[in-house]
Amino acid sequence: MKIREIAAVLNGEVVGEGEVEIKRICALDQAGPGDLTFLANPRYRPQLDTTQADAILVSPGTECPGRNLVVVSDPYAALGKLLTVFYPATVVAAGTSNQSFTDKEADIAPEATVYPGVFVGRGARIGRGAVLYPGVFVGSDVVIGEDSILHPNVCIYSGCHIGRRVILHAGVVVGSDGFGYANPGKDNLKIRQVGIVQIDDDVEIGANSTIDRATLGKTWIKRGVKIDNLVQIAHNVVIGENSVIVAQVGISGSTKLGRSVIIGGQAGLTGHLTIGDNVMIGGKSGVLDDVESGQMVSGIPHMPHKEWLRVVACLTRLPQMRQMLTSLMKRVGKIEEESQKSEEK
Repeated sequence: MKIREIAAVLNGEVVGEGEVEIKRICALDQAGPGDLTFLANPRYRPQLDTTQADAILVSPGTECPGRNLVVVSDPYAALGKLLTVFYPATVVAAGTSNQSFTDKEADIAPEATVYPGVFVGRGARIGRGAVLYPGVFVGSDVVIGEDSILHPNVCIYSGCHIGRRVILHAGVVVGSDGFGYANPGKDNLKIRQVGIVQIDDDVEIGANSTIDRATLGKTWIKRGVKIDNLVQIAHNVVIGENSVIVAQVGISGSTKLGRSVIIGGQAGLTGHLTIGDNVMIGGKSGVLDDVESGQMVSGIPHMPHKEWLRVVACLTRLPQMRQMLTSLMKRVGKIEEESQKSEEK
């Protein structure tokens, strides 16, 4: 595409030559002639002067004389749109492989694609345009919506509902038993988990993440949620719309997240909490209590993010502070001792 054509697709403005042809999209430090790149983080601004790219996506107000720029309101979002144009998804032929196993009572749309090695159980329903890659297991009475993609070795236990345009990456497990035992540490009596998992439209879940079925009712991942790799969602958890959960997060049972919550990597949330809308939780945080809407928290145990930054700033100075405190205590003790002797005289 020519630069002016790219600008038209992105509703952007060309600064420089618009007739140059672009063949690829590359990073700032790797781009060369025929490439387009982007600047979304100001820390990489110096690389604008050294990149060999023929075109650069930039935000308004960015100046770089002698370079061909495409000015857009959000370069990173524009990059995402452009990547789908330059690198469209592979089109797969619809149909069910005769090397898959599909129960005769399963309802599979003719427009769905079922690869070899897939298992589809009794009463399952697979919508049109859905793609099930090799090794996928779909239990009985599972519902998979239109245009959803299940990558290799995804496992959907019985009764779970997957919405439309859902992407489940390799190794995702949906509907495994919630971790429920009576008299833990003594009898470890298993409580049967008879609920389901419901995943709404436009959700994406990263590789090897697990979402437990509810004890009763449902574990619910609402519309537009994005979950990274290696995340554990326990039974009866509810994740609000458009929330983002980064890798290695663990959320304990019956915790409820509001809309647009963002959780940093390796954070842990205890059970039966209520997290409000638009909450941000820093990486490695330990959240032990409810968090009101609009808060930004970090640390173990969690506290307001700015307060946690002050705590962290003190950590490296603790040995010095301890030495100073010990010295002050000795001086105070000596002063008190001298004062006591003076009073006795």
